[in-house]
Amino acid sequence: MAQIIFDHVTKKFRDVIALNDVSFEIEKGEFVFIIGKSGAGKSTLLDLILKQQEVTSGKITVGGRRVDLMKRAKVPAHRRRLGFISPEVGLLKDRSVYDNIMLAILATGNSTQRMRATIMKMLGLVGIAQKFQAYPDELSGGERARVLVARALSVGPEILIADEPTANLDADSAWDLMQLLGELNYQGITVLVASHARELVTIMRKRCITLVAGTLVADEKNSIYNPKATDIFEERRVLREIKRKR
Repeated sequence: MAQIIFDHVTKKFRDVIALNDVSFEIEKGEFVFIIGKSGAGKSTLLDLILKQQEVTSGKITVGGRRVDLMKRAKVPAHRRRLGFISPEVGLLKDRSVYDNIMLAILATGNSTQRMRATIMKMLGLVGIAQKFQAYPDELSGGERARVLVARALSVGPEILIADEPTANLDADSAWDLMQLLGELNYQGITVLVASHARELVTIMRKRCITLVAGTLVADEKNSIYNPKATDIFEERRVLREIKRKR
């Protein structure tokens, strides 16, 4: 069975359709970009996987578990299987790098045994173990991004989910971060990245799921950034089709 399955998933916010009848499958160990312009439904799709939003209709299965039917008591255990990276969920400025990661481990309810070893291992994996005592304001943008990756990895996730991880980075730091995500994927972690960074997506040549107005319009392997993602005429066509089916 695929590791992530969306089966005719629709998500509405009142009268606004954020995702429209979206279906796809992601196998364990894949690296997949979710692309589309702002408002296309990328973050909503990730939120549904994380069980931060509820589906309006359709089925979502992650790791063999039906997320759409999951009871609240099961959600913390579900999220412990997922690592999440987003510039919007940043680091606590009054805590060191070490403490930021420690708090993430404690918040998920994972075992605290050998916590120091785990934290230092994750920081070493992303190449900044020497910065464990530093505070976020003492780090470069690229270093802070690597700490976010280390924090996500510290819970031992089966899937790494990143929402616009390069949004606040310069070109060199963004490329370094993408290479790091690629290395983690090579080690066996499934990686799912929502991004509008067309040059990086094109260079990486991974599978791309393209969303336009909440609708999946392309699903391609070894793909460049699909121009449909930002095509206003494609967006108008999709919106007309949605309106016609109502």
